[in-house]
Amino acid sequence: MSDKKNIIIGGSAGSFQTVVAILEKIKKDFPFSIFLILHRLKNVKSGFIEALSVKSKLKLKEPVDKEKIMPGTIYLAPSNYHMYIEYDNTISLSTEETINHSRPSIDATFVSAALSLQNNAIGVLLSGANSDGAQGIYAMHKEGAYTIVQDPKDSQIQTMTQAALNLFQPDKIMTSEQIIHYISKYINYGY
Repeated sequence: MSDKKNIIIGGSAGSFQTVVAILEKIKKDFPFSIFLILHRLKNVKSGFIEALSVKSKLKLKEPVDKEKIMPGTIYLAPSNYHMYIEYDNTISLSTEETINHSRPSIDATFVSAALSLQNNAIGVLLSGANSDGAQGIYAMHKEGAYTIVQDPKDSQIQTMTQAALNLFQPDKIMTSEQIIHYISKYINYGY
């Protein structure tokens, strides 16, 4: 894993604190994009991005449909929209049916990253209460992305991470602290 890569992070119940800790470690000159797909209440439109933004030195935003992907930006999947990473370096949003009872769906973004970014991506799957994300991170793995799954024993809720481990062996299985340290080292030093 010598080349820098875009980072795609998916999580649900029990993942928020880990995501916040990752955002706090990112230096403002990080040259690639980060995509966050976090399950949240669809009726709550404000407060979530603001809570994450205060922890990040990078620009953090909810993208609009067909927005061009820019380096050094964190893209948070908007509430109640699927977020897809497209071949033409844009983001598309969709209100298609839920996937694994979720919209945004981690699987939807991970699969689009697998197809459009292939080995130019790192996929990270964190704690969650359903299996959304398991098939998607497996798709990323099959397309050459570097994959990290939080250790179910370390997850506040094991369903999501265990579902992924039932499908395949990722490149790394780590605790949340190890994930934070690993991504911080990668982001800041290019490991």
